[in-house]
Amino acid sequence: MSRRSRSGVAAKRRTHAPVFAALGDETRLSLVAKLCAGQPRSISQLTRGSGLTRQAISKHLRVLERVAIVHSVHMGRESLFELNPEPIEEIKQYLDLVSEQWGRALARLKSFVERN
Repeated sequence: MSRRSRSGVAAKRRTHAPVFAALGDETRLSLVAKLCAGQPRSISQLTRGSGLTRQAISKHLRVLERVAIVHSVHMGRESLFELNPEPIEEIKQYLDLVSEQWGRALARLKSFVERN
């Protein structure tokens, strides 16, 4: 792998680390799953069945907003939250790249072991 492509992967890793961190929490993953249905949801709707308070859900939503996974839309006095799939799609592309690199590295290792 060239030095330039290694630095590009490192830059992507730094960019995507906050998104991975945000998704590394079970409650936030649950919120993302609820929002995957495509409909904007209120905090009350997202709190239902979670066993958490509205305040706790709000804190988790703020973490997801900071990394642009969700955004809120104000409807009257209520905020509705929607999923923004772009950061998740970017992470998927990053993971595909890393997987491809690992595949090449394992193929080189296999070739080396078989020669020796």
